[in-house]
Amino acid sequence: MGEQRLWAPWRLDFIRGDKADECVFCAKPELGDDERALIVHRGERCFVILNAYPYNNGHVMVAPFKHVPSIEQLDERELLELMTLTQRGIGALREVYAPEGFNIGVNQGAAGGAGIADHMHLHVVPRWGGDTNFMPVIGSTRVLPQALGDSWRELSERFS
Repeated sequence: MGEQRLWAPWRLDFIRGDKADECVFCAKPELGDDERALIVHRGERCFVILNAYPYNNGHVMVAPFKHVPSIEQLDERELLELMTLTQRGIGALREVYAPEGFNIGVNQGAAGGAGIADHMHLHVVPRWGGDTNFMPVIGSTRVLPQALGDSWRELSERFS
């Protein structure tokens, strides 16, 4: 089987766009409107948020409320909740989207690929066979069949 890639050219808006001076993982929980902030669940120490520039529908990130750049700066309770919410997120994504697999990972530090390097977070990306279709390659267009608001509603219900 040949090399496979997950192309996401629409993320160039994020990469090339102006970056806020504030940390998105600190600012979003303070908005007071979880739907607008795309936060699908709040725990005691961590929260689950939809990626505003997703690789696929349902792409969520699990982040601690504590602003730290590295996973080794989390205490045991924060680590446990980070992984527990990751597990619950996978369950919610299975119910809503029935993916065939997942990419789960942490990009730590700018050299490690973190788009937001100052606040550690874990990505959970649902995957389907063939989800890297011709549209991103030929038309520089990604077809995401569900709006972020609809994703928020369906996923936040699964955490209730």
